[in-house]
Amino acid sequence: MGDDGLAIDFFGHVASDLRRTSSRTPTRFMHGNRDFLVAQEFSRSTGVELIDDPTLVDLYGRKALLLHGDTLCTDDLAYQAFRTQVRNPAWQRAALSRPIAERIAMAQGLRGDSESAKSGKSMQIMDVAAAAVEKAFADSGAELMIHGHTHRPGRHEYVVDGRKRERWVLPDWYGPGGYLAVSPEGVRTIAG
Repeated sequence: MGDDGLAIDFFGHVASDLRRTSSRTPTRFMHGNRDFLVAQEFSRSTGVELIDDPTLVDLYGRKALLLHGDTLCTDDLAYQAFRTQVRNPAWQRAALSRPIAERIAMAQGLRGDSESAKSGKSMQIMDVAAAAVEKAFADSGAELMIHGHTHRPGRHEYVVDGRKRERWVLPDWYGPGGYLAVSPEGVRTIAG
């Protein structure tokens, strides 16, 4: 909804929790498909660093590609068109020029539209496309990929350019949630 949404109780609580966490642990934030209007004021007020989608990092000597994951769902053409629209700076400026109450209503409408659209799509279309995953590995040189978006947590193995690669999908936050823990020993899922 934009950084001025932090004044709303729920988002204020989330910001407060993030501020507490980031004061103890470096905390990064990558835009997703519902929070693409979060900007610098959010970062300043929470202490969270905004990172690009995708971002290449070193995780204990392993080159890892972090991404939201929606760009890998290339077979979902309707979603990709929506993503292009809402990531357009001109569209974002126009949306942010509206009053917060109007943006909340718009977000709720978009959420409803999304749920309706998903009910008519096959699970295959809403999942990652193998070619997109392999291209992301090849383009980045990463051996490890971590993303969310698909709501299909798990570990997947690939061979790209003759090298073994590993893709991890984060658990979603519906129900118990969870997260990934990365250490020198590897990656593991921690249930919420």
